[in-house]
Amino acid sequence: MPAPAATDDGNEWADGFCWLYCGQQWTRVLWIGPARVAGAQAPMYACGPCIRVLQDRVWQSLLSRDRPDRSAQPSDAPAAGPSTTGRRTGKHRGQSRFLRRG
Repeated sequence: MPAPAATDDGNEWADGFCWLYCGQQWTRVLWIGPARVAGAQAPMYACGPCIRVLQDRVWQSLLSRDRPDRSAQPSDAPAAGPSTTGRRTGKHRGQSRFLRRG
């Protein structure tokens, strides 16, 4: 496996907040990609130790072909599938009339 990013490896490290596991307030961080939520996007940064943890998790997932267990879904829960009405559905959609287009 390739070595994870480290602060003196030639990448463009900056001083800032780590968005991942450690919760550090201010440290050396590296941009790891965009974070997207509800149609908005922001640059996501992580420190060296958190990048190592993330890399380990990614490789474990790839090597074990980790996939969600579909059998863990409760039998009384509706099956997820594409909407037949063409509208977006889901747990976090359509709950509020505040942001809906009329």
